[in-house]
Amino acid sequence: MIQTKAYAALHAKAHLHPFEIQRREPGPRDVLIDIRYCGVCHSDIHQARDEWGGSIFPMVPGHEIVGVVSRVGDQVRRFRPGDKVGVGCFVDSCRECPSCREGLEQYCSEGMVGTYNGRERGSGAPTYGGYSARIVVDEKYVLRIPDNLPLDRAAPLLCAGITTYSPLRHWNAGPGKKVAILGLGGLGHMGVKLAGAMGAEVTVLSHSAAKHEDALRLGAHDFQVTSDESVFERLAGRFDLILNTVSVELNLNSYLGMLRRDGALVLLGVPDKPTHVHAFSVIMNRRTLAGSLIGGIRETQEMLDFCAKNGIVSDIETIPIQRVNEAYERMIRGDVRYRFVIDVKSLD
Repeated sequence: MIQTKAYAALHAKAHLHPFEIQRREPGPRDVLIDIRYCGVCHSDIHQARDEWGGSIFPMVPGHEIVGVVSRVGDQVRRFRPGDKVGVGCFVDSCRECPSCREGLEQYCSEGMVGTYNGRERGSGAPTYGGYSARIVVDEKYVLRIPDNLPLDRAAPLLCAGITTYSPLRHWNAGPGKKVAILGLGGLGHMGVKLAGAMGAEVTVLSHSAAKHEDALRLGAHDFQVTSDESVFERLAGRFDLILNTVSVELNLNSYLGMLRRDGALVLLGVPDKPTHVHAFSVIMNRRTLAGSLIGGIRETQEMLDFCAKNGIVSDIETIPIQRVNEAYERMIRGDVRYRFVIDVKSLD
């Protein structure tokens, strides 16, 4: 076993503290990665505080992992020591169900194995994430980071990037399409960049005017403040696609009214409570209310290559791991532009 420094929550709502974990020795198809950076996702907070239920403690969060290969198993063919690589939200799946065979492992019928707060297939051992010095992952679930993407700013692409890229691709965002991004945070700012690079006309919908200039800088063509109720009347029937990146309770009926015929409102965030949707909101104009969950390995690699081609990276604030508890509180207040990234060398 490989002794590894990490930061962990020992129980629900506990502050994260230094912790040591055991990583398995690399098997024939495994890749040992020295972690350089790890993004901080809002789902890290939800799970470390057991806000979704079912959390496994002690927990080492982190699923926006980038680093360098240090060792590979003797049957590994895709990677070699020195390669820049990433690990996203899952590290295994059943590999046999229709979703897995189609490259949609995130929808594995037996359940994907989360990079953290999951259990390894076979052994049942808990998985530990990227708030740590190294990780061992089957090469099938490792991603190649293009050379022109800086590792620190590429880390959030492994969750925030693919979470917005996948629905944009699935619902055919591109030239001639009008796309709205609801919320301008970690997910939303990536949605703006990606939708714009795909050629769509992008509007940011935000509850306040505070991020108007940021939205335009990131590539949005328009910015609308939703605390002004008249905006829903003015923008009725405007959009082909709306990505809802926020995790707060909203009147989804109002946002559905902003869609054109056959438009889609896609949920990416998870509010605390169920939302009421009136049937007429979707019946009229054959609108769709849908959801989307990250992306499969093949699509995530496609997203990374797309970002490399178009010069897209995340806007970040880099922190030492000793400030991760402070970062959690700031994220809850919305005090970050737009993603915290842990410099893992601070573990030394």
